[in-house]
Amino acid sequence: MSDRLFLQARWEYLVMFNYEVDPMILKPHLPPGTEIDYFNGKALVSVVGFLFNDIRVLGTRWPWHVNFEEVNLRYYVKRFDGSIWKSGVGFVSEIVPRFMVATIANKFYNEHYSTAKMKHRVEESSDNLFIEYSWKKRKQLPNRISVNARPVLQDILAGSEAEYIFEHYYGYNKLDESTSIEYEVNHPRWQIFPVTGYSITCDIGSLYGQEFVPFIINRQPDSVLLARGSSVTVKRPLKIKA
Repeated sequence: MSDRLFLQARWEYLVMFNYEVDPMILKPHLPPGTEIDYFNGKALVSVVGFLFNDIRVLGTRWPWHVNFEEVNLRYYVKRFDGSIWKSGVGFVSEIVPRFMVATIANKFYNEHYSTAKMKHRVEESSDNLFIEYSWKKRKQLPNRISVNARPVLQDILAGSEAEYIFEHYYGYNKLDESTSIEYEVNHPRWQIFPVTGYSITCDIGSLYGQEFVPFIINRQPDSVLLARGSSVTVKRPLKIKA
């Protein structure tokens, strides 16, 4: 049963603001049996916004839960399964506008979902593509990330930071002190748009914790990426003993 699909969807217009952080602040978040997956010696986190579209859970589309936004803060991990290293991601926080989506993800995958009021804008002309995600949690300041890009798709170069950011096909969450949840995500290799400008205004401390503030607030990101996205599938979760 664990090999059966749980979710099918389209992930589109994935905006990634990538920052180097002190790996020590990630240690408390690591699921058992995983370790930080460094890129050129750097521990990275990404503030991510994307469209979660055409969703089917166990083959069924749920009314009013088919298309919505998601923003998250993710970090990069790897796990040796006895024969190969698996590249994956872990999450500090994930935000969607739908309570039921957050509830299901937290229950079945032990994710870190919460809800907020969310909006997005997609504007494309012959020479510019503009993507914006905005959200606001109760009693917090408004948050906004946006990018401008040339509307010309490019292949991701082998060995590049973009390849490292996007080519992670497993998700990991901590279940207890000795057990992790692992799930597989499948999609074709994505293409990216060349980013020409960006803006980020986020209440990082309230969203993700004060320990992340020095590494994101008032700092230029190491990189900003925009991927077109594609159809994706997510398999049922597995419990992995460390």
